[in-house]
Amino acid sequence: MGILSLSNLVAEFLLAFSALLSIINPFGMAFVLFDRTRFLTVEERRKLSRQVAINSLIVLLVTFFLGTAILGFFGISLQALRLAGGFVVAFSGWTMLNAPTQPAEKRIESVSTGDVTQMAFFPLTIPLTTGPGSIATAIALNASRSREWRDAIESAVVSVTVSVAVAIVVYVVYSRAELLARVLGPEGTNVVTRLSAFLLLCIGVQIMMTGISEYLTTLPGLG
Repeated sequence: MGILSLSNLVAEFLLAFSALLSIINPFGMAFVLFDRTRFLTVEERRKLSRQVAINSLIVLLVTFFLGTAILGFFGISLQALRLAGGFVVAFSGWTMLNAPTQPAEKRIESVSTGDVTQMAFFPLTIPLTTGPGSIATAIALNASRSREWRDAIESAVVSVTVSVAVAIVVYVVYSRAELLARVLGPEGTNVVTRLSAFLLLCIGVQIMMTGISEYLTTLPGLG
């Protein structure tokens, strides 16, 4: 592989990695995860973070390689994906924003191991980590690339590398959510958690607005 190809790989990797990481925002979501898993021990949270990272890796790989085909098979547009996914994200943010602050001891009684296992995929992986924004971005990045065989190989390499890199960052940050919370203290963690919830609500609304505006441009006379 020549120098030009290597430079293209690096450029595409940096573009896709920075785009996905800024949308996923693992540092902000770490406080969301910590708020929902205060009842877990450090080891249990680490295992949960590992599962979320693995789930995120699978979601990104499927999205990169099959996302466009899956949407086309079900007749789902990117606009519909943004609108529906944005609503789920906004609802999660609104629920967290209005949830009363409870001590961890009270939450232990109401949460079982089965609940923890289930939340690893929903809502911690989808939609809070690899949500509609990151899915739509991955599909858009893949759809904009050339379909020549050499470009297809480079695209596959970049897609796999980016997915693995994002999953590693997610695991490293999520597994240290309690450490971040300890540094800030109870009051600081509560403030950051509420702020993260508000930002999550705003992100959901923004995703819906993007979906609506993109749909309106497809209507006759409005494009």
